Parts: sequence; C-alpha cells; structure tokens
Amino acid sequence: MKFCVCIKQVPDVAANVQTGRMVLNAYDASAVEAALALTEAHGGEVHLVLIGPDMAKETIRKALAMGAHEATHLVTTAALDSHAVSRLLAAHFSEAEYDVILTGKQSQDTDAGLAGGMLAEHLGCAYATNAVGLDLEGDSTVVVTRQGDAGQEILALQAPCLVTCSNDMNDPRIPSLKGIMASKKKPLHEREVTPEAGRTELHSTYAPPGREPGIKIEGEPTEQAGELVRLLQDEAGVL
Repeated sequence: MKFCVCIKQVPDVAANVQTGRMVLNAYDASAVEAALALTEAHGGEVHLVLIGPDMAKETIRKALAMGAHEATHLVTTAALDSHAVSRLLAAHFSEAEYDVILTGKQSQDTDAGLAGGMLAEHLGCAYATNAVGLDLEGDSTVVVTRQGDAGQEILALQAPCLVTCSNDMNDPRIPSLKGIMASKKKPLHEREVTPEAGRTELHSTYAPPGREPGIKIEGEPTEQAGELVRLLQDEAGVL
C-alpha cells in the first residue's frame, strides 16, 4: 500500500517566535510515524509531499530520515491559506498514485484544520478526521479510530482515502544517525508551482505580549497567607 503524507514546515511554537526557527509540524510528524508503522507491519511505501520555499528541504530531509522512502517538494514562496494549499495538493494527487493520504489534523502556525477536508472534497475520496489510531484490514481497508466530541469512533474506509491525524496518536521516532545519512540519498523530486489566489488575507503577525512580573510576598507564612488572601480579594477580585 502506498501512503502519501502531506507535511509542512512551521515556526517552532516552543521557541520565541522572533528566533525564526522552523520545524516539522507536530501533527504531520505523527502522520509520518503512523504511515511508517503500518508499512513496517504490512509492507508498502511512504511518500512525502511538502509545499513551501527552498528552505523547507531541511524539514523534508528530517521526515525522510525518520524512514520515509521519497518526497516531492512543490516549491513556492507565496503565503498560502487552506484553500490554496488544498488546490495545489489536489493538482498534485490528480497525477500521482496513492492508496492513503495522511495529513496532520491542523498546522501549528494557523491551527485552521481545514486543508485536509478540502483536499478530500477536491479528490472526491472518503476521509476521516482527528485520528488517534490507524490499522489495516486486508488489502484495501483502513480502520480509523478517531476522537469525536462524545468519545472515540471506529470507522472503516476503503482506499483510496484520506485521514487527518492527531498528535495524540503516537510518539514520532527520532531519526537515527543511519537514517540521517540515508536520507541524503533518497529521491527528492522538486518542481515550482504557481498557487491560486487564496481566500484569506494576512495583514500582520506579532509576538504575544510579555507577561507582567509576578509578586513576591515577604514575611512569615501566616503573614504571607493573609496578604495573599487580601490580594486575591481586593485586587484580583476572585474571592
């Protein structure tokens, strides 16, 4: 079975936004791990697809180092919303072979969570969202455990299909030195693309405001407790 995993390079949300450090989207990393685990258990291949600028090659190589077999880089420097991303991916998959498309359920930079569903609609294939577990039955059935609003649901999808993955489904592997060295020799296909106009306008980005410093209460424990109660009651208004 051929798994195609759509990945994205995003700002590192664990670091200060001003550093400009870019990483593999955490939800996409879980999708890559799920595809690798299934191919290791049942056979098949894992292909990656990334839309982004030339600097995103570092992220592609990391996912290849995890164990994916090859990758396609759709090169563009344009700022893309979910509509534009889904249209570019739909054009790519209209000419590519696949059995199962996996994506993260959302990306860490916008948290929109729209591209996967839009892509499934463009391709006219069955899809499931927010997967926390994946398995295969037979040659063409994908069993999806998804987290719903009222509990978990289990769905059986016939390939070709699309699944968006939660980062709660697994712990993505850390690439080994052997994997990193091997990734440099794996096929990485590149082609420039011209996206359609998006439906969203981005006016500005900025770092969240800094936190005000906390208050240190001096004195003996009984005095500290009394002052804390006074502050919560008189200033914070929570008592």
